[in-house]
Amino acid sequence: MDVFARLESEVRGYCRGWPTVFSTARGSHITDENGTTYLDFFAGAGTLNYGHNNPDLKRPLMDYLAGDSIVHSLDMYTDAKRTFLERFNEVVLAPRGLNYKVQFPGPAGNHSVEAALKLARKYTGRETIVSFTNAFHGMTLGALAVTGNSMKRTGAGVPLGHGVAMPYDNYLDGRTPDFLLFDTMLDDSGSGLDKPAAVIVETVQGEGGINVATPEWLRGLADLCKRHDILLIVDDVQMGCGRTGPFFSFEEAGITPDIVCLSKSLSGYGLPFAVTLMRPELDVWEPGEHNGTFRGFNPAFVTATAALDEFWSGEGLEKQTLAKGEQVERALNEIALEHAGAIDAVRGRGLVWGLVMKDPELAPKICAEAFMRGLLMETSGPEGEVVKLLPPLTVTEAELAQGLQIIAESVRAVRAAVTV
Repeated sequence: MDVFARLESEVRGYCRGWPTVFSTARGSHITDENGTTYLDFFAGAGTLNYGHNNPDLKRPLMDYLAGDSIVHSLDMYTDAKRTFLERFNEVVLAPRGLNYKVQFPGPAGNHSVEAALKLARKYTGRETIVSFTNAFHGMTLGALAVTGNSMKRTGAGVPLGHGVAMPYDNYLDGRTPDFLLFDTMLDDSGSGLDKPAAVIVETVQGEGGINVATPEWLRGLADLCKRHDILLIVDDVQMGCGRTGPFFSFEEAGITPDIVCLSKSLSGYGLPFAVTLMRPELDVWEPGEHNGTFRGFNPAFVTATAALDEFWSGEGLEKQTLAKGEQVERALNEIALEHAGAIDAVRGRGLVWGLVMKDPELAPKICAEAFMRGLLMETSGPEGEVVKLLPPLTVTEAELAQGLQIIAESVRAVRAAVTV
C-alpha cells in the first residue's frame, strides 16, 4: 500500500480505518486483494442501498454500454433521460401525489444542495438560510455554510455567511418548547435574524450522530415555514431512496417540502447522480443559469430506472426495511443494556442506526475491532462518538444477525481492554 502513502493526498480518510486494498464486491460483502471478505455495514455511506453490483441493475447497464449508447450529454435530451423521468414520475412522484419539477444539478449530493440554496435565494430575493445544530449538507462553500461541524467549517478557509443555525429536535433535551427561539426571533424585527429564504433540514442527521426528528417536530417545522412564508428544503441525500423505509424520509411526517435534495443511492449502483426536486412555480431558472459538465450522467439514468422498477414498483422493500430495522433495534438495545455504563443511547430509523458511546474514544475502537472481525462500520457525531450502522437495504436477516453479533463481540472486547 506504499503507493497510496506516496502519491495520494493526506486528506484520505476511510482507508485509514480499513487498512487493506479492496478488489471485488457483491451484495452485502466486499473482498480485499488477499481474499478476505468483509460484511459491509457502511454501504458507500448510503450510496449502495441495493448492495454492491446488484445483478438486476448491472445487466441493463452492461447492455446499455455495449450498445454504444450515449454516456455523456450535459443536459441534452437522450432516450435514457426520458425513460428515467417517465418512470420516476410514474413510480415515485405520482403515487405520492407529489408535483415536482426535476433538475439535474451535477453528480453529487452537495451539487443538489447548492442548487437548492441558490434557487431558494433567487426565488425569494432573500439571502439567509436557516439550518440546524449538527447538520451536515456537504463540503462545498454553500453547503458548508449550513453545516454544523466546526472542523469541516474551518476547512473552508473563508468566512461562511448567510446561514443561521437553530436547535434541532430535542437538542435542548425538552427544556424549551419546539421552535420557541426560532418563532420568537422571526416575530421580532430587532432579533438580528433577517427573514430567511429557506430552512434546510435532514429528517435524520446521519453525519451529525443519527439524530432522529420526530414526525411531530417535522410537521411543526413545516407549519412554521408556511406561516412565515419560508421555503422548506429537505436534504434527503443520505436518508432518501428508502433508507428510513419509505422512498422519501419525510413521508412518515406527512409533509410536502418545497424543495428536495436526492443523491447517493438514486443511481442504485454507486454511479454519481443527483437531482433537485422543486415545486413547479419555484422553477424560475434562466436556461444555463445553473449548470455543470456532468449533470445527467446517462449510465446512472439506466441503473436508476432499473432500481425503480426492481425495488419500488410495489411496497415490498419498504416493509422489509422496517422489519429489518426492528431486528437491528432489538439487538442494539440488548447490547446497550449489557453495557449500560458505556452506552448512552440507541438511535435510528429504518436501516440507519447508531450506538452512542459515553466516551467518544470508544466508538472508533469498536469500529476498528469490528474491522478485525470482518465488519465495516464508520463513526459519526460531532466527536465521532456514535458507532453508525448503514447496511444495504437488501441485507438478509442472517447477514444482519452476523453483523450484530460482531458488534456485540467488538463492544465486549474493547470494554474489556479498556478496563484491564
